[in-house]
Amino acid sequence: MSWLGHLNLEYRRDGDRTIAHDRHHGPLRVLQRLYPEGPGICHHVLVHPPGGIVGGDVLNMDAHLTAGSHALITTPGATRFYRSAGPLAEQRLCARLEDGARLEWLPLETIAYRGCRAENRMRFELSPQAEMMGWDVLALGLPAAREAFDNPDNATSSFTQQIELPGVWLERGTVHANGTLLLDSPLGWAGKRVMATMWFAQGTPIERSRAQLLVDEARACIDSHQLKALAGCTQAHDEVIVLRVLADRVEPAMELLTRIWACWRQTAWQIPGATPRIWRM
Repeated sequence: MSWLGHLNLEYRRDGDRTIAHDRHHGPLRVLQRLYPEGPGICHHVLVHPPGGIVGGDVLNMDAHLTAGSHALITTPGATRFYRSAGPLAEQRLCARLEDGARLEWLPLETIAYRGCRAENRMRFELSPQAEMMGWDVLALGLPAAREAFDNPDNATSSFTQQIELPGVWLERGTVHANGTLLLDSPLGWAGKRVMATMWFAQGTPIERSRAQLLVDEARACIDSHQLKALAGCTQAHDEVIVLRVLADRVEPAMELLTRIWACWRQTAWQIPGATPRIWRM
């Protein structure tokens, strides 16, 4: 049986508070709405009670942040794409930010199990004065358990990912389990099975000195980290800064992203990097 889920998230500013409303259909919902940093920033924890996404499942998320609102969206655990009997498993996110809105899209890792056929699409539409930080951490197979991302009997493994800031940045790629030229080449995944992508974006060109400061901070964090040979940061477009990390396991990649997120938060928004408590549970 396939699951069809839809979650609609609406954020608006009311005085000094970000008010959040959510509507869900199917197995996708808000676990908790929290304000650990005060009323101005709404932390939303999203859950998928079935515990994993399989062939035929389609999960849609729509988020609308009105002027001046600030939302941090995360998950309590990994998003898991399990083996498919044939149909594609899909997860789609579309977030629209009005002027003055801020979004932090910070889910925990995505795991693509052997035999999965999956697609994960993210689209972020930013008004001129909107800003966001986001990340995506993809693990192929279970590296820590030595379960490879390969093609089991009578099944093929593939994962397609798309990240889009319309007119600014479009990244779309498909990884096949038998795609050794991509997975093992030093110009591709270099034999690693975890890839993390992080970005800072705004709806108009980032002021040059501000952008350079954010890039320099990310590079300083990278230079002092165990993954320094496998990570890099650059301004890919006037409106977006992109960071990429390769790793053998999720934990060191996530640790580096969290460190850079805290620095960017302080520098760009003058807000301390208060790690969501759900990540430590």
